[in-house]
Amino acid sequence: MAVAEMQKLNLAALAYDRDKILNSLQWTGATEIKLHPAAELTFPLEADCGDLREYCNSAEAALGFLCAEVENYIKENKIKTDVLGDGFDVSYSEFIGAGKYKEQADALIAEINSLIDKRRSLSAEKSKLLRTQKTAEIYSCIKRRLGDFADTKHTVIKLGTLPSSEADAFLKEVCSRGLCDCKVISSDAETALVIFAAHKSEEQIDGLLQSAGFSACPFQSDKTGEEVYNGVCVRIDEIDSLLDGVKEKLYGLGKNIKQFKVYCDYLAFELEKLSQTEKMRGTAKTFFLEAYVPKDAEELIKQTLDGVTSAVYYEFSEPDEDETPPTLYKNNAVVKNFETITNMYSPANSREFDPNTVMAFFYSLFLGFIMADMGYGALMILGGGAIYLKTRKKDGGITRLSAVFAIGGIFAVIWGALFGSLFGVEMFRSVMPNAQSDMWSFMGIRVPAVLVISLELGVVQLLTGYVCRAIQCMRRGRFWDGILDGLVWVVFSLGVGLAVAGLIDELKFPRLALVGGIMAGAALVVAIFTAGRKEKLLGKFTKGFGAAYGIINYASDVLSYARLYGLMLSGAVIAKIISDYAVVGVNGGTGFILSGNPMLVILGVVLLIVGHGFNLAIGLLGAYIHDARLQYVEFYGRFFEGEGELFAPLGSNQKYVKVVKTLQPTAD
Repeated sequence: MAVAEMQKLNLAALAYDRDKILNSLQWTGATEIKLHPAAELTFPLEADCGDLREYCNSAEAALGFLCAEVENYIKENKIKTDVLGDGFDVSYSEFIGAGKYKEQADALIAEINSLIDKRRSLSAEKSKLLRTQKTAEIYSCIKRRLGDFADTKHTVIKLGTLPSSEADAFLKEVCSRGLCDCKVISSDAETALVIFAAHKSEEQIDGLLQSAGFSACPFQSDKTGEEVYNGVCVRIDEIDSLLDGVKEKLYGLGKNIKQFKVYCDYLAFELEKLSQTEKMRGTAKTFFLEAYVPKDAEELIKQTLDGVTSAVYYEFSEPDEDETPPTLYKNNAVVKNFETITNMYSPANSREFDPNTVMAFFYSLFLGFIMADMGYGALMILGGGAIYLKTRKKDGGITRLSAVFAIGGIFAVIWGALFGSLFGVEMFRSVMPNAQSDMWSFMGIRVPAVLVISLELGVVQLLTGYVCRAIQCMRRGRFWDGILDGLVWVVFSLGVGLAVAGLIDELKFPRLALVGGIMAGAALVVAIFTAGRKEKLLGKFTKGFGAAYGIINYASDVLSYARLYGLMLSGAVIAKIISDYAVVGVNGGTGFILSGNPMLVILGVVLLIVGHGFNLAIGLLGAYIHDARLQYVEFYGRFFEGEGELFAPLGSNQKYVKVVKTLQPTAD
């Protein structure tokens, strides 16, 4: 439960060995380079990352486009392949040697970009042709050459379209006035295809056509309207075929995706090395580096550096008091999933107690309490476990969250068994009180029994928080601070918990109220008189008053745990309603599924699936948020300092691959 102890690495080596030394430090996975302080006779190293960053971006863009196209092709053709999978293993030697694929990668990038440009050009042409096709379709009924509809020496010939709503009125007007000879060739609900002829002396024609919304035929061709339309359709088909060819070529390039991903991650590492150079200092022939390393990795780093070059000097030292080294948690595989919850609030700093193991237990306990149903717990285990197994290679946020829900599902099954609940139905006589109906008498006041239990759970977590405070103080050599600021409040919390239990008539332990009251009172007196032990006269009084006033905040924090009961009760009520209507029945009746009516049976099944699915999703959302809030405010408020920065070793952030340590790097 401790944060890894960090050491500071100071290294000096020849400038031409810098790249292979950085590669070897990346192999260890245990070195985070820090900014080197100014030193006499040295200068800060500079690095121009612009060109490499631009190249990395172009490679990433090409890879992203290729992956998207291959994914679409796979979905369209229902192909089974793992070509797009991330998180695959790559040996260290293969990763570091990926630079030799540059020529091949450049050719691949160029081909991808060429295909992108070709598809963009073809798509633009197709879009234009589709608009043309719609217009050409109107003239497809004309069997004569469109070029034949031309003016003569004395006559204006016009072929075009009018809105169908305007055609009749226009024809009546021009015909009644004898201005021209007009004929409707074809028409539909929107457009009428018309042709008319008029003497060139008729100057009113253009104005009438314009006001009627006339559009002249855009095709001046020696082809018939039918041929123009068919030609457009043929070209569209040709473009579709060419686009399909582009898709086929892109899918064919998919065989290079895995190697391309290795190369892109390698480029990202090269860019990282170049950018990290700016944290170093140097002379004409040497460079100087400072880094943080976990203390238990010292020997590994020594062996690695000695194996790479003999022309290197290094030493390990304790970080200065004013330094804040990065944070590296040392937790098992289960607790590691809960680190993201703490990190969303703030990573622990490297000099404090790691809260994740304790927090993971309480988070899972409360998550299970809120869901408190064997059926929902089983679904959490199955669903969360399935997502975890499917995504564990990527090891992302969804992987950790699914594991948290799966672990919480175990506690939900346990709490569900204690409450005897299966999808809201009470299956057997429960050990715990009924959340909806059972009441306890607390100092003569009837209160929900499960509400009291949730508050007692809160007291237990606050008590644990004070234990953590005591441990943190004692680890830093402040023994009496641990006793007076930690264990005294542990006794107070224990007294409060016992007193509350003793005041519940149904528990029949009235003496607990007296014992708990004495413990809490005595602890409070000690806390008041010792709160200002480090202050002067007035400070002693104000600190003591603050300790006494803090009881109000303590009570408020305990009441915050009422949310556990509220969330659990709402989910339980909804689950019971769904199951009652679908299966059990209401008011002595029969549920939909047992009714014998086929329609009601189907309705009952749908109600079970949709209703419980929705209730589970909403319940998990509320539980995730409110459970985290209890950890951040009530629990962490007792001892947690935070404001740490997570340990980020050189070259540890591969996006696509997982570099596997093989042979240790050597001078060769």
